[in-house]
Amino acid sequence: MEIVHERCAAVDVSKADAKVCIRVPGRGRRRRKETRTFTTMTRDLLVMRDWLLSEGITVVGMEATGDDWKAIFYVLEHDVECWLPNARHLKAVPGRTTDVKDVE
Repeated sequence: MEIVHERCAAVDVSKADAKVCIRVPGRGRRRRKETRTFTTMTRDLLVMRDWLLSEGITVVGMEATGDDWKAIFYVLEHDVECWLPNARHLKAVPGRTTDVKDVE
């Protein structure tokens, strides 16, 4: 059986910023997708958390190759379910991609 999360987000983490894409129900049968960029400063991470909570996000998947994911994880861990899959397993599209395409 396939598990589908109705309200979810993905985060592509780097040292300087985090690209965040949410997917939530939209009008009719369509899903709404929105992408935003946040710095890794604490005040911006709190704004990111508030935005995710206001959208009803329940699951967040993060892609990070180093320790950069920790600050975001610590901000979100009490409010949403955080996943940190192996970045090597997330590279579905060969070739050059941008952080925004990765997060989408």
